[in-house]
Amino acid sequence: MARHAAKVAVSIPAELYRAVERARKVSGKSRSAVMQDALRHWLTQQAQAQMVHAYEAGYRRRPEGRCEIKAAQASAVRLLSTEDW
Repeated sequence: MARHAAKVAVSIPAELYRAVERARKVSGKSRSAVMQDALRHWLTQQAQAQMVHAYEAGYRRRPEGRCEIKAAQASAVRLLSTEDW
């Protein structure tokens, strides 16, 4: 557990609570550990979504041109020509 833990009370639907309790008992984890894992996972997803959004915005600002498309196609042809189809 973290040195300075904050206690938080949350409300969740009864069905979700029961499902979490079943899963956490099988895993042997505490409720706190399960919630921490879930929150870390959610934060990771949020960070990844922000990176995708930034990538898409950059692409919209400067999409590839004909030269880049030709280079990508040539690379794909070279790479895929070595595969046994």
